Amino acid sequence: MKMATSWQLSGSYFENCSCDVVCPCLLSTNAQLTSKPTRGVCDVGLVFHIDKGNFGDVRLDDLSVAMVAHTPGPMADGNWTAAAYIDERADDRQTEALGAIFTGAAGGPMAVLAPMIGTNLGAKKVPIDYRIDGKKRSAEIAGVMKMAVEPLPTMREDGQMWAATGHPVNPDWLGLAMGAEGSTFSDHGMNWDNSRRNGHYAPINWSGQA
Repeated sequence: MKMATSWQLSGSYFENCSCDVVCPCLLSTNAQLTSKPTRGVCDVGLVFHIDKGNFGDVRLDDLSVAMVAHTPGPMADGNWTAAAYIDERADDRQTEALGAIFTGAAGGPMAVLAPMIGTNLGAKKVPIDYRIDGKKRSAEIAGVMKMAVEPLPTMREDGQMWAATGHPVNPDWLGLAMGAEGSTFSDHGMNWDNSRRNGHYAPINWSGQA
């Protein structure tokens, strides 16, 4: 009998989607994920960086993962097209562990989103340059993605505002942000520019059993 594998990770994430600020899938008068994206469809990129993590005895420290998705209508309607990018520095065991966590196969937050994916374009191993500069988050995959978000303007002294939206990545703290100029993606026949469009960022602290 195979024993369950415990895993946990902590780090940070950000996303940048094609909706006008702030996306109605999270904040509207309708049930979450049921509102139509502000442009009819949603093109979104999410990038995660693990500061410290393990999947059983496999260390995941300092590795990054990026995911992109196209949704043809309201998110809850499903039929998403999705692709993933895994840090090229990950060895075979780390790659397998990251795949299990970020497809939702190992439980945890991504398991909430996995059933909505209709077309899975698979994962590529690539160099991912993830950076935090003050409150700005950025990531680059050469020739594929250049994405950054910065907090929305606010009168708060700390220069950021957030909401407890229930977002699976961090239900209790989601920074409200927007894409920096030049936030673009091009791969798998998908091309978009989400400059000055909706963004989020948050610390992540996940765990589960596989």
